[in-house]
Amino acid sequence: MRKPLVAALIALAIAGAGAAPASANAAETKAADTKAAAPTLQAVTLAGTVALSNCSGSVVRFPNSLDTDPALVLSNGHCLTSGFPEPGEVITNQSSTRTFGLLNSSGTRVATLRASKLAYATMTDTDVSIYQLTSSYATIRNSYGISALTVQDTHPAAGTAITVASGYWKRLYNCNIDGFVYRIKEGDWTWKDSVRYTSACQTIGGTSGSPVVDQATGKVVAVNNTGNEDGQSCTVNNPCEVDTAGNVTVRKGINYAQQTYLIPACFTTGNQLNLNAAGCALPKP
Repeated sequence: MRKPLVAALIALAIAGAGAAPASANAAETKAADTKAAAPTLQAVTLAGTVALSNCSGSVVRFPNSLDTDPALVLSNGHCLTSGFPEPGEVITNQSSTRTFGLLNSSGTRVATLRASKLAYATMTDTDVSIYQLTSSYATIRNSYGISALTVQDTHPAAGTAITVASGYWKRLYNCNIDGFVYRIKEGDWTWKDSVRYTSACQTIGGTSGSPVVDQATGKVVAVNNTGNEDGQSCTVNNPCEVDTAGNVTVRKGINYAQQTYLIPACFTTGNQLNLNAAGCALPKP
């Protein structure tokens, strides 16, 4: 998992964990050459990203969110202060007062935001945590001039130009979606249909939870979570790719993210979690 080094060493001592999680695929989808005109790209900044105590994150909204709704923060499941969720574990609507440092476009911390609860978290099939804040989107925008990032509700495409925006390090990583991995295994955890970056995105510990932003739309298409650090196979900090036939591929130095397009369908009126909503496919408790 891509945690800061101090947190990684603590995790290693406690559970054999290191600095961050990862992903894999059969019949892999690779970025194909195309003669179509390239989309107009826009500069992605750090505005709307947040720094956690051990990871990165972002203030996000969904296509149907209202300005008056309580704002949400997106990060990784492995970034919880309580430790990594067990395989199969899903946490919902748990009280939380966790704080987040809100950044502007240049990476300056402009506010401290506070959670009212941990709305959802898991490391099963995906690696995600979503906190509900005590502030609404309108309050954050009116007070600090920062708008939330919108989570795209459709599957991204291979070849998409992306930026991984780390609030923890106040750093941007630019590359492309190389393809999608059927399964990624890392230690005891398995993730489905994960995003694999091209080699230009050399994310490091502390970038876990960073939003992966489509440079053409400015929307969040994934959440950064891991990479293969040492070339080992399927161990913590060394995720492996597994295809539909069970073949294992190890890509040392390649990094991964978990798609987020499934999340919007699971949050309904008032930005409240509803795992029974039509179209919601997130893992349930």
